[in-house]
Amino acid sequence: MKVVIAGGHGKIALRLTRLLAERDDAVVGIVRNPDHVEDVEEAGGAALVLDLESAAVDDVRAALDGADAAVFAAGAGAGSGATRKDTVDRGASVLLADAAENAGVSRFVQVSAMGLDRAGDPDVDAVFAAYLSAKAAADEDVMAREGLDWTILRPGLLTDDPGTGKVTLAEHVGGGVVTRDDVAAVLVALLDHPETAGHVYELVGGDTPVAEAL
Repeated sequence: MKVVIAGGHGKIALRLTRLLAERDDAVVGIVRNPDHVEDVEEAGGAALVLDLESAAVDDVRAALDGADAAVFAAGAGAGSGATRKDTVDRGASVLLADAAENAGVSRFVQVSAMGLDRAGDPDVDAVFAAYLSAKAAADEDVMAREGLDWTILRPGLLTDDPGTGKVTLAEHVGGGVVTRDDVAAVLVALLDHPETAGHVYELVGGDTPVAEAL
């Protein structure tokens, strides 16, 4: 299987790259910063330097040539303002989805977030509200596409603790935390199970092995 990951230098993306590469899947990680190429390669993937905030659809389409699946795991990151929440968390997702449809890559897995309905809460910080709104808009765009076999994964609060291999995965799970290791493991499982297309899952830590959770 060949998988193209947008946001290839992200903490979840690098973990996903390692897991896929360990079983000899081909991985292409799209990164904005040339300095991040080495990290992607060390994880076992091939890095493609491409700025998804300014790239054309044809550029991204070329990156998807021969791919079996696309994973959107990009994000503007901490310290970025409301504008970049929109251009990355929403805009880059739309761009990757457009390119995937154009390239005939129907399998599309998107890493989103829980609690998107809090965007309108007046007690929520304005930049975080912009992030939630951008994620919600990206999810809505993907779900409206008939040309994609999409799955959306909404993890809880992320930690860098070692993975447990056990999770709670369902349409609604309530609040909670989950390790990035376990998120990556669930993404692999979603890619392996195309019947999960058309579903939105929330994910937190739990007591069920990943394979059984699906």
